[in-house]
Amino acid sequence: MEPPLGSLFPAFAEREAPCGSGSKGLDWLSNRSFRTEDALQLHHRIVGTAADLVQGSPQASVCSELDLPGRLSPRLLDHDEEDVATKKKKKKKKKKHRQHKKDKKKTRENHASSDSDAEILCDKDQEPGTVRSEAGTDLPPGNFTWLDDLHPQSTQTFCVDRKADPDNWQYKSLYRGDLARYKRKGDACLGLDTKRQHIIWEDSSQQKKKAKKRDDRYYSTSSLQLLSTDTVPIHCGDVLLDRIPAPSPGTFIPVPDWVENDGKSSGTVTWFNPLGIYDASTTLWLQGKSQPEQDDKARGALDSSEKANSTTMAKVEKFNRMLREDPGDIQTWMEFVHFQDELMQGPNPYTATAAESDKRKRSRRVTSEKKLAILERAIESNPNNADLKVARLGLCKESWEPANLLNEWKKVVFLHPNNTGLWRRYLLFCQGQFSTFSTSKVNAIYGKCLSTLAAALDGTLVSHPALPDTEEAMLAIFLQQCHFLRQTGHSEKAIALFQALIDFTFFKPDSVAGLITKAQVEFFEPFWDSGEPRFGEEGARGWKAWMRQQEKGGWVVLNEPGDDEEEEEEDGEEIKDKSLPKWQLWRQVESARDSKHWLPWRADKAKGQTEEDCEDPDRQVLFDDVGCSMFKISSPQLRFQLMSSFLQLLGIPVGLGLPTSCLNVALDEPGLFASGTGGERPLACSDSLASGVSAVGFVATVPDQKRAAGHCKAGEDFIRAAFHQALPLFAGEERLELALSWLQYEKSKVVWNLQLRNKKQLKSQGKRSKRLAKGLLKETENRNNLALWKEYAHLEWLLGNVEDSRNVFDTAIAMAVTQGLKSSPLCDLCFLYASLELELMGNVAGSATCRAVYILTRFAQGNAYSPYAGDVLPVNVLKARKTYEHSLQDWLTNDLTSPGPLGQQRPGQLVSLLGCFALFQYLTVGIQAADALYRQASERLVAPSSPDKIKLDGSAWGHRVTSASERLTMMHVTLLRYHMKVSVYPLGPLRETLAQALRQYPGNHDLWKLYVRVENQSHNGSRARRFFDSIARTAKGTILPWLFAIHAEEQRKERVDSVQRADVGLVHSTLPETGLANRIRALFEHAVQTDAGAHCVLLWRMYLHFTAAQGNVERSKGVFYRALQECPWAKVLYLDAVGHLPGQLQETVDLMTEKEIRIRVPIEELEILMED
Repeated sequence: MEPPLGSLFPAFAEREAPCGSGSKGLDWLSNRSFRTEDALQLHHRIVGTAADLVQGSPQASVCSELDLPGRLSPRLLDHDEEDVATKKKKKKKKKKHRQHKKDKKKTRENHASSDSDAEILCDKDQEPGTVRSEAGTDLPPGNFTWLDDLHPQSTQTFCVDRKADPDNWQYKSLYRGDLARYKRKGDACLGLDTKRQHIIWEDSSQQKKKAKKRDDRYYSTSSLQLLSTDTVPIHCGDVLLDRIPAPSPGTFIPVPDWVENDGKSSGTVTWFNPLGIYDASTTLWLQGKSQPEQDDKARGALDSSEKANSTTMAKVEKFNRMLREDPGDIQTWMEFVHFQDELMQGPNPYTATAAESDKRKRSRRVTSEKKLAILERAIESNPNNADLKVARLGLCKESWEPANLLNEWKKVVFLHPNNTGLWRRYLLFCQGQFSTFSTSKVNAIYGKCLSTLAAALDGTLVSHPALPDTEEAMLAIFLQQCHFLRQTGHSEKAIALFQALIDFTFFKPDSVAGLITKAQVEFFEPFWDSGEPRFGEEGARGWKAWMRQQEKGGWVVLNEPGDDEEEEEEDGEEIKDKSLPKWQLWRQVESARDSKHWLPWRADKAKGQTEEDCEDPDRQVLFDDVGCSMFKISSPQLRFQLMSSFLQLLGIPVGLGLPTSCLNVALDEPGLFASGTGGERPLACSDSLASGVSAVGFVATVPDQKRAAGHCKAGEDFIRAAFHQALPLFAGEERLELALSWLQYEKSKVVWNLQLRNKKQLKSQGKRSKRLAKGLLKETENRNNLALWKEYAHLEWLLGNVEDSRNVFDTAIAMAVTQGLKSSPLCDLCFLYASLELELMGNVAGSATCRAVYILTRFAQGNAYSPYAGDVLPVNVLKARKTYEHSLQDWLTNDLTSPGPLGQQRPGQLVSLLGCFALFQYLTVGIQAADALYRQASERLVAPSSPDKIKLDGSAWGHRVTSASERLTMMHVTLLRYHMKVSVYPLGPLRETLAQALRQYPGNHDLWKLYVRVENQSHNGSRARRFFDSIARTAKGTILPWLFAIHAEEQRKERVDSVQRADVGLVHSTLPETGLANRIRALFEHAVQTDAGAHCVLLWRMYLHFTAAQGNVERSKGVFYRALQECPWAKVLYLDAVGHLPGQLQETVDLMTEKEIRIRVPIEELEILMED
């Protein structure tokens, strides 16, 4: 009989045998390789051996625990427990001695696992006595014994393995790769009825210990975010009002816990929520409604991370709601874009490590992508808004190619040709693109911009009408173009542009006044090409007179001899010391020609000159260079601003400055930080002439280079002729301002000679200045002009003629004393006179009898004035104080927020009167009275000078109020400084006054210079650093806070270095360097990343000079090329690079030639000059 096939389930083999033959569909349940007989024999053998061991072996208990007949072994019931025990033993084995490892290695080498070979009798961990043969033969001592070595051998020889492997009973092979491994997923079993059957798994494996979350430290990210978020309010409500009684003194006051409301309450059944499973917020979203703002009482306590993000998420939700409800709100879109910077929260720039810097860069990249996505969504909602497109292009500057970016800019400008703000940004972008920059290309873009806007003003650009204030914006763009040409070295073209526009504006013929701009330019071209003298040149009569004379037959130009000799005298040897290095000679000759040849070259027909006689063709300016930039100016204020800007380009002090957008780019002169004579004479110091914008004909190639006291002879003649031709074009106050500017320019040359200590030049310049002052005062309309009298008297005082100056002052006061305190020029004259006398006295002791008190007292009385004759009576002092108080009270009771019937001079008159009264109080009462007076008036003037009210009242009135407030602050500060100089006084009031004024007017460089000078007296720089940082973050439109912050740190570093390098013998300095160099470098890096500082030439010049002073040539080269990426048009940067990198002269000159920067001395010409 053939043995039955093995069943898959051996325990039920007998039940399956009868039915197995009849059911062929269940053959897959049978295991043909398994024999039931073999399993039974193995079972009986084990049971019989166990019985023998129970009778005669001392290890019967061990064998009985293995397998007993009639029940299964615990090891078969629970395999997991066996696995756990095995793991524990393995851990114990690792802790044993090395000798055990060697024995184990030998055991593995001598082991052989095969079905036909002998089996291992005992494991090394088992005791030798635990294994016995059937005959009771003792095993030899040792860890293992081969079966063939046992005598006598028996068929019943076996070994007991206490570490039995159940897999050996189920599979034939012992290779672990053939064993089925599995992991149980879940506690269910397939095929069971879960309602009736259930399996309990005995899993004794240890659960993995969960990692205990550590509490956040104060320096962790979540803790740092808590510092920048608002606190979460805790509302006790009725609990504090009703449930907690009033505590008695000394009792414990419990704080009730905040109970968190369950937000998972089921919603009501509605049409949008038929099953009632949505919450309130989801139901509102399905209805298309926004979620109402939650009450503070309904908010619960949050985790630390949730508290840090609660305020941020609330702001994000607020922005999303506002933009969803009103997608056309451009301001909200821009605020949402700027809000992304707050989410970045990068590290401090002073303490950023390399890892933090990389993380910050990645965060900036992610933030830029978010901003870009927001702006694209905003542009989809507002496709006609130019500001959103400009902001998008600004973000794409770092990621897009320059060519693609330029094309996108052209598309935006083409769609919005009448937007002046867009044109200004586009021009600045074209200037700052190093890869596509050239002077001729950018100048052509300026011309295209002005011609397009002029067409919009004329109405010929039908598709896009002109926007409000287009004419004013066009003038600002024109000024930016002129300063761009000046910075590229093409000063001739800048002068010619001003000459052309002034002739086009002030000397326009009546016959062409009604035509459009394009037609007027066509009529203007013959005049420009005719060779007639232009504005500022000798014999210039203007376009109108030339056209009228041309209709009559023209005029004859007379020859003026003597010009050739003067020009030949001026042309001397350009190279004085040929032993100097080549790069130094090149810079000297280049600077010398810049200061001499800044006027356009004109062919003198009387001398028979032609255009071919010009040695340098770039000195000639053709009509194609200026024709596209012509436009009509109809406003009288803008006309006067055009003339003032031209004089400012020539280096003449004027009251009006450049617009802020143009000023940041035009700043290039290190003389902005010069102190002048203010430290010696704080009260009567003249106005600062260093505005930071270089004049034509002067380029400071080194920071400490002092400016010359005027131009060359041809330049001075040009300025004199320009004033003579400009004065008849204006009348009234504008004419007076021009005359004052002329006299102040002559006085400034006297001040320069005083600083240079050049007595010969000072004497000659003094004579010319006095001749001009007397000539202006002889004119009929200027005889009673007190402003000119004041300048003339001050000029005499500066020249050392004190008695002559007093006579001029006394004559002017006696002439106009009857005008009283209401006359602003008379108040200014008396204030200057008293200040000069006070400074001459030197101290405040005996001030009651000084000339200053006499001047201010007689001026207040209003009677007939007489020169100083002695002491002042106390009664007259009291009367004068009462007069001042009544007059000041009348001014303060009036409304200063808008122009009134008394005229536009009201803020200036108040400041002039207040200066006299404050100085009078200082001399008669003390500094406290004067300080209180200044503070009272400052509060009165600061309020109406806010930006909102200035916009409502008009630009002219707003400028007057702002100028008056700044002037009042300067008078207050100078008085405090003078008192600190002559007596003991705390520094707090002066510092507080300056800080308050700079918060109000961060663009005033005179206030910044005073603040830096005051803070340098303190050894602790933390206060100044915090103040600079706060102002720089709020005043983003100007670069001055960054410049003066860097200047203050550089001065501090110079003082520390001077102490460390002092040669004082055995005494060594204990002041460390304190990382000032790293702080200055961090300030530079942060400043050049701002919008106002990226294209600031002066900032890059300071950065290059600082890096070169550190001695690192490679880093200096890197800073230079970074500067060219932002300001490729600045010629002075190339000149500085030649000085700091002498070995790259030829490379720098080639780069200038490629970018069309003006080069007056080619290298080949310099070599010829060196050989001669």
